[in-house]
Amino acid sequence: VQLQASGGGLVQAGGSLRLSCEVSGSILSVDDMGWYRQAPGKERALVTTIARSGSTKYEDSVKARFTVSADVAKNTVYLQMISLKPEDTAVYYCSALITTSLRPFPTSRYWGQGTQVTVSS
Repeated sequence: VQLQASGGGLVQAGGSLRLSCEVSGSILSVDDMGWYRQAPGKERALVTTIARSGSTKYEDSVKARFTVSADVAKNTVYLQMISLKPEDTAVYYCSALITTSLRPFPTSRYWGQGTQVTVSS
């Protein structure tokens, strides 16, 4: 199983970015997907998640600015970020809770490689 994230970059405060993360491999089901971020000197923290049902959760500081969505057919999760602030600067990691199609069909959380988002003031 692999998670490939893309879409990070450098943007000015107030700008927008869209992150994508595609899941590939021997997948039986994807139970939830989400985004975490790790700022310099800080621990990795949850940004948002989206369940297979479509229900979403957001960290308080990104509500109304970030929107998570998923294309189930493509096993891809997106993060649309608007009104970016310097404090959003971090490495963003996608994550997914996946049941593989290989016996004994284990369910585990997988992580992407991280994509850098830098917001300049």
